[in-house]
Amino acid sequence: MEYQKENSIIEAMQLEFPEAAFTVKKARRIEVKLPSKRLYDFAVRMQKKWGFLHLSAISCVDWINDGEFELVYHFWNYDEKVLVMAKIRIPREKGDSHFETISNLWQPAKFFERDIHEMFGIYFDGSEDMEGFILTDWTGPPPMRKDFITREYALNFFHYREYEPQWLKDMMAAGEGNE
Repeated sequence: MEYQKENSIIEAMQLEFPEAAFTVKKARRIEVKLPSKRLYDFAVRMQKKWGFLHLSAISCVDWINDGEFELVYHFWNYDEKVLVMAKIRIPREKGDSHFETISNLWQPAKFFERDIHEMFGIYFDGSEDMEGFILTDWTGPPPMRKDFITREYALNFFHYREYEPQWLKDMMAAGEGNE
């Protein structure tokens, strides 16, 4: 039987999360779509009951036309060598872009959540630190949102300046750049 290991993992998970949609994407890869309110409970069981001890990533997708963000949690089980991608959707609206942290379960979640907060504007309730760490002097909107207009931002905040470094002028004068 193909995907025997994956299907047995799904069967165990479906008993506790019947509202979730499970799909075997390929060998050793399972996708789970579940309601956002169930993610924390799901994460606890992933770690404590089903042995998914490694959180390898949390990523974010901006579905601007749907008015939602999708958070994708990547859980790895070392014994079974299976990756589970748990996907949830949350409202995109600025005031509603809050979600519960899982950093008390996995320390790396602090970094991922902080990055998502900085790039998409999602706030993770219960997180110790939502301070920016890449865009420390940033004054604009979160730059990874699909409604962020890079060109407009650049025209408003940066001024064009002709740039020709001295080393390039010297090289051109010496005829070195003409080979």
